[in-house]
Amino acid sequence: MAQVNTIAVIGAGIMGRGIAHAAALGGYRTILEDLLPGALRKAESEIRVNLDKAVELGKVTAPDADAAFHRLEYAGSVEEAAREADLVIEAVPEEMESKIEIFTLLDKICRPATILASNTSSLSVTEIASVTYRAKKCVGMHFFNPVHKMKLLEVVRALETDDDTLATAVEVGKRMSKEVVVIKEAPGFITSRINAMIGNEAFYMLQEGIASAADIDKALKLGLNHPMGPFELVDLVGLDTRLNILEYLHKSLGEKYRPAPLLVQYVKAGRLGRKSGRGVYEYPEVAAKVSS
Repeated sequence: MAQVNTIAVIGAGIMGRGIAHAAALGGYRTILEDLLPGALRKAESEIRVNLDKAVELGKVTAPDADAAFHRLEYAGSVEEAAREADLVIEAVPEEMESKIEIFTLLDKICRPATILASNTSSLSVTEIASVTYRAKKCVGMHFFNPVHKMKLLEVVRALETDDDTLATAVEVGKRMSKEVVVIKEAPGFITSRINAMIGNEAFYMLQEGIASAADIDKALKLGLNHPMGPFELVDLVGLDTRLNILEYLHKSLGEKYRPAPLLVQYVKAGRLGRKSGRGVYEYPEVAAKVSS
């Protein structure tokens, strides 16, 4: 198993900053990268707030929270972030082209021993790794939103991932206080494949007027004991992200994953969820920030 001291996280969006939070709290020197300075400032601020909240709730001690915060560093380029890392976790948007572009660059920048991980929630890690000269050292590490609260980590073994890389990814996940499941690569892994089907069926039901969004959410929470309803969840994840996953699953696994027309229509209308201020539900406080 490889020794990991420094982790670089590429992309400071919702997932990237959450992964950086977990890595720093796990004791790793953590370098968070984003091309946009505003994204890094927002990430730093939100990580501090989330650490303070964890202290307030008694989940983390104040000294541990402060130590984690001081393990965080910030970089404005992939080169700056990745050149010293033992493990690089890519957390860019769920688009194959973007991930291939990042992995191609990382393969040139990183030391030969550096492990490259993708936070993809559904795409082929084998395909992403194929653009590198280190496919054996590529692995999937699928975290869940919000990363600092969600316990699960899906570690995805691609076609050529070796035992050492897999063991290292599992150990890193455990140090981040995650419950780890190991998966042989398949479209959508476990959770995205099942969640996509549930969420898509909910959109078909809404489209057909079977029930309101609020009542569909209530039914799944109270009747099936889901912590969030399918529409609450898709608004959190992002309707565009869910649509990208469904389109990939539809292409890979067939007709049962064809995206509901209403979901496609919402995305075309810019109703992307919480991040845009409107998805299935409306979020006026976010919309005000987006428009200002």
